[in-house]
Amino acid sequence: MPEFVLFCHDRQDSLALRLKTRAEHLAYVASADVGILLAGPIFDGEDNPAGSLFVIAAAEISDVHSFADNDPYALVGLFEEVEIRPYRIVAGALAPK
Repeated sequence: MPEFVLFCHDRQDSLALRLKTRAEHLAYVASADVGILLAGPIFDGEDNPAGSLFVIAAAEISDVHSFADNDPYALVGLFEEVEIRPYRIVAGALAPK
């Protein structure tokens, strides 16, 4: 199954919105209908969340777009920019053997 990387960049000064929506977001991610291989927050260089990063296995890029569009973080307008790119794991613990 193809892999994709999903970068979600938070809007400026949106930490309160992220924290308010976090439980809904985590529940959504736990019940995702795409194969999440890796997920977590990205930081601003300090210890402040500045977005989210996912590596996802999905049949089509449209499945990743649907997942991203329906994320509670996206629905409340947390993200300034969402970027989805095809990706291939070639090394590391998640690489095919």
